[in-house]
Amino acid sequence: MKKVINCPERVVEETIEGFIAANKKSYKKVENVNGVIRKDLKDKVAVVTGGGSGHEPLFIGLLGEGLADGVTLGNVFAAPPPFNIQEVAKAAHTGKGVLFIYGNYAGDVLNFDMAVELLEMEDIECRTVLVTDDVASAPIERKADRRGIAGDIFVLKIAGAAAEKGSSLEEVARLAQKANDHTFSIGVGLSPGTIPGAVEPPYTLGDDEIEIGMGIHGEPGVERTKMASADELTERLMNTILIESGISAGDEIAVLVNGLGSTTLMELFIINRKVAQILEENGIKTHDIDVNSYCTTQEMGGFSITLLKLDDELKDLYDAPAVSPYYKKFNEHYVHTKNE
Repeated sequence: MKKVINCPERVVEETIEGFIAANKKSYKKVENVNGVIRKDLKDKVAVVTGGGSGHEPLFIGLLGEGLADGVTLGNVFAAPPPFNIQEVAKAAHTGKGVLFIYGNYAGDVLNFDMAVELLEMEDIECRTVLVTDDVASAPIERKADRRGIAGDIFVLKIAGAAAEKGSSLEEVARLAQKANDHTFSIGVGLSPGTIPGAVEPPYTLGDDEIEIGMGIHGEPGVERTKMASADELTERLMNTILIESGISAGDEIAVLVNGLGSTTLMELFIINRKVAQILEENGIKTHDIDVNSYCTTQEMGGFSITLLKLDDELKDLYDAPAVSPYYKKFNEHYVHTKNE
């Protein structure tokens, strides 16, 4: 399958080299591993994220103030090795401990847990928050078994803001876990993504088929069905999220309409139009809506919808400034009120 690459075995290294070349004033590669850290590390809890490559701009594009301090990358759709994780955490650590945030996938859990054991042997205190926002991947009574998809963005945003405020490791972990517990997502796959160097895609969908609840690596969803209109798909996904989350009239939320790779901004805006209508009809307050492609699967067709139920504590952190190459939030009111 056609991909604009050089050598399949070097796509991760060359991705990092290209990222650094574009952002060399702000970031640097961690020596001998596939990892990147901020140059302007502060005396605070280090927030480290990562996982398999191929989901850009997640994870590498969310390095920056109010977000991640370090990122560790595995091969395409594969967990980073424990040594990589360990070295990135050590490079990002400034003495206040390390919080790991990543999606709930078996390989990531195994390798990050091994890295935590190694780091604690070096007297570096660590905590972990798994992102489990995909409501299609397990029932609510087994929320801890759910996959992490685009909800990574909201959980990382909250944790990064808490760390920038100077909160303790325990407090940053608590707030990240609270954000995860308040975050709910579901997606739909329209066409497969590809792995650089692979001859065939990892799965197939018929020209008129879609899969509700498909995971970002092509994991099975809850139903394979026929293609439908944007409004019909959006209604189906929103109904599922609202039932699963319990979000109802009077609640206040942040929304992410996320493209999976090849879905155009035109399509995402059409989807968002219906999302906004459904929220208004249900009396749900919309604090913020973000329409973009943050958590992708190469050129996979489809989209996901993520809702974050806010309270005063989470809203304050959500509104805090964040600056990275591919995610920025600047709230003028927040800056003025905090400086008064």
